[in-house]
Amino acid sequence: VLEVRGAEAHNLQSIDVDVPLGVLTVVTGVAGSGKSTLIHDSVSGRDGVVAVDQTAIRGSRRSNPATYTGLLEPIRKAFAKENGVKPGLFSANSDGACPTCNGAGVIYTDLAMMAGVASTCEDCGGRRFQAAVLEFTFGGRDIAEVLAMPVAEAEEFFREGDARLPAAHRILERLVDVGLGYVSLGQPLTTLSGGERQRLRLATHMGGKERILVLDEPTTGLHLADVEHLLGLLDRLVDSGMSVIVIEHHQAVMAHADWIIDLGPGAGHDGGRIVFEGTPAELVAASSTLTGKHLAAYVA
Repeated sequence: VLEVRGAEAHNLQSIDVDVPLGVLTVVTGVAGSGKSTLIHDSVSGRDGVVAVDQTAIRGSRRSNPATYTGLLEPIRKAFAKENGVKPGLFSANSDGACPTCNGAGVIYTDLAMMAGVASTCEDCGGRRFQAAVLEFTFGGRDIAEVLAMPVAEAEEFFREGDARLPAAHRILERLVDVGLGYVSLGQPLTTLSGGERQRLRLATHMGGKERILVLDEPTTGLHLADVEHLLGLLDRLVDSGMSVIVIEHHQAVMAHADWIIDLGPGAGHDGGRIVFEGTPAELVAASSTLTGKHLAAYVA
């Protein structure tokens, strides 16, 4: 277990709690009850723990899922090897960039009184690369076409046949797993929602060394079908030997948990205490807490 002793940050009232390892633990409670404080202050900073939240990913408008996940590396090398040229040509931040827009695909015009406007670069047509670079293909596609592909399509493209590329396929499989199959490889990170950013981070940590994963409200913005997908993913992470701690008030996630830690009974000064620890079934049977009543109504 992961021991937390005397947690007192913000409204926490000297909490002692044991977080079980090797299972899916869901930390619940009303908004303001102290659940995020408890986990982020007492668990997230420890060795072997990675916290995946929804904060903005540091990086410019030039960063995209391909650059952020390291996916562009094997793709660039494959293009270079196939065509006998340098890998740098296939980066829109490097040698192959369209000189007019510097590889951005758009021209930004700053207007003194208002927010700036972005217009598609007329020279490259928004494709971000020099025309000469787009003459080079891999598996019948040029680099701009590959970066325009949604993740799910790219996962199939690099899986087999002429374009088979195991190093790229592994990363794409993880992106599909976290429910980002519809995002294109070259989409600027600045256009992703908080939930999408969190799932992108999650995909990059899935192959990592950390064995304890903390997720803060990962269902934000997800359709019910995607929540099911997420639960399947969390199960696979636990089956692979990871410990997953989720801060969440979505009933489907709570019902799916192996263990629940419920904070309350209220918010602010009225919260900050552990009001329940146990399995979802025990929480429903007790129905003594607000969370227990909600969960009982959900599973009824």
